[in-house]
Amino acid sequence: MNLLRTALLFCLAVVLAGCASMDGDDRGSIPIPQKLLQEMAAKGMSPDDPIMVRIYKQESELEVWKRTASGRYALLKTYPLCRWSGKLGPKTREGDRQAPEGFYTVTRGQLNPRSQYYLSFNLGYPNALEQALGYTGSALMVHGACTSAGCYAMTNDGVGEVYALAREALAAGQPGFQVQSLPFRMTPANMAEHRANPNMPYWRNLKEGTDLFAVTRVPPNVSACGGRYRFTSGTQPAQPLADPLAPCPLPAADSALMAAASKQVQDEQHIAVLSATRPPANATYVDGGMHPSFRDILRRVGPQKLAAMTSGGKIPVSEPTAALADPYKGTASDVEEGDTAN
Repeated sequence: MNLLRTALLFCLAVVLAGCASMDGDDRGSIPIPQKLLQEMAAKGMSPDDPIMVRIYKQESELEVWKRTASGRYALLKTYPLCRWSGKLGPKTREGDRQAPEGFYTVTRGQLNPRSQYYLSFNLGYPNALEQALGYTGSALMVHGACTSAGCYAMTNDGVGEVYALAREALAAGQPGFQVQSLPFRMTPANMAEHRANPNMPYWRNLKEGTDLFAVTRVPPNVSACGGRYRFTSGTQPAQPLADPLAPCPLPAADSALMAAASKQVQDEQHIAVLSATRPPANATYVDGGMHPSFRDILRRVGPQKLAAMTSGGKIPVSEPTAALADPYKGTASDVEEGDTAN
């Protein structure tokens, strides 16, 4: 009995001390790299400051934004995505291979330090609006490796950094961080290019949220009404709405909303000019996309070596032929104005 009691006390001490797991798997505790800490400090950020994540399908990129000493958010780092599946457009049903598009909140309980894809966090699809619209699906993640069946894969090294940033921000008291999952950078050029896409009304709704962030540099409050997202300034108290399908209330007077509306008017004028001189996009996604940097590697060394580089060879690259057929090439003009501003 004394031996058993000693063993139990030892186990309890390990748990209370927050030590690595009994099997030695401590990947969920990997620290933020020193270089990234230095970049944070140079931008007036600390590991404890809240974060926001942005995902762009077309560009196959994930951004981490972080609050600075000014109270506004600045872009910390952009990561290339190795794989996403489906095509541009929201996820609506289980099994459609679509990676989600929308606004999501990730809490501590959605972090998975034991993912079969190294590390991951659950986006929280379907959110309240998607549930009200009858959308189905589950376990839609951002994770490591280079494989996707509705998730966003960003290699083991990439997700390790993002996971550590999220873990520290949530541990410091951020209740949950916002993820803006978007079809592409919401620039006038991209909106004009995709103007014939049947998802454009939905994308215009998403752009309302990104425009509000653009003028405030604070993640917007997100609710839903009338079957669409409703955004209010994150500098003001949130006012949740109970029924995502109920009519929307009249918006309160708010300088940030007025500034965002002015930006939308200017963008629409720019979109109209571009639309008059450029044909709409007709690119077809066979099955999702891959960042151009990984496509170059895939062409040069093949899927097995790319799998070795992204997951230690444990997880194969999904649909490599389809990844090479990604129609997006990537250009510098796709960067949104002010994305690198502090």
